[in-house]
Amino acid sequence: MRAHQIMSRSVVTVSPETPIAEAAKLMLNHHIGGLPVVDAAGRLIGIVSDGDFIRRAEIGTARKRGRWLAFLMRRGQDVSSLLHDHGRTVGDIMTSDPATVKAEATLAEVVQTMEDRSVKRLPVTSGDRVVGMITYADFVHTVADLTSGAPNPTADDNTLRSNILAALDQAPCRRCRFNVTVRDGVAHLSGAVRTEKLRQEAVAATRAVAGVKAVSDHIRIYPPPEEEFGGGDFVSLQEEASTEDDQPL
Repeated sequence: MRAHQIMSRSVVTVSPETPIAEAAKLMLNHHIGGLPVVDAAGRLIGIVSDGDFIRRAEIGTARKRGRWLAFLMRRGQDVSSLLHDHGRTVGDIMTSDPATVKAEATLAEVVQTMEDRSVKRLPVTSGDRVVGMITYADFVHTVADLTSGAPNPTADDNTLRSNILAALDQAPCRRCRFNVTVRDGVAHLSGAVRTEKLRQEAVAATRAVAGVKAVSDHIRIYPPPEEEFGGGDFVSLQEEASTEDDQPL
């Protein structure tokens, strides 16, 4: 199997000038742990991941530095970590020259790159452009398919997958991040959407593609309605008239 057969093609990117707070919100809204960073021409120049938000001055986790180290930094030495902890844009905290794989890379090559570079996500590139992303989760879906007895994808399956992705790009749910695999004409959809309507639109758009025999729907609605305000159900509580028991002691 090749990288393009399991990668997610709907890639959310940011620029070096994107504010850190905006990048964090994008990651939360799209339920992803990393963002490729591209320049004005669309070329990949870096990547920012959830790990880049751990050491931050605004949450009190910046690295502690002694007076001597601070003096050295004022002289222009080892300023990168200081900029990372206190920076305000993606360009300040991103990893430059990130590890990547080509779309035709084998899964063994993808895994080797992940292990060699100690990363859990890889941009998939064609030239200097990002065409997809591979994360640990994509391997989970692939293993699940194999253990369920699904056959390996054929050339027809790969063509059908491309047609499904093109159809999803034109559907109202196009801003959602889906993973699509096709085995023997059966389309398997996974990913997360915010509403039931978006889930139904994705399934309908896939089912309408010529050649699709059936659709196996593994799409999650996330966050669930009762968790949209932090996981509690307080927003569903009805206002009730006070009683004597409500009076202060």
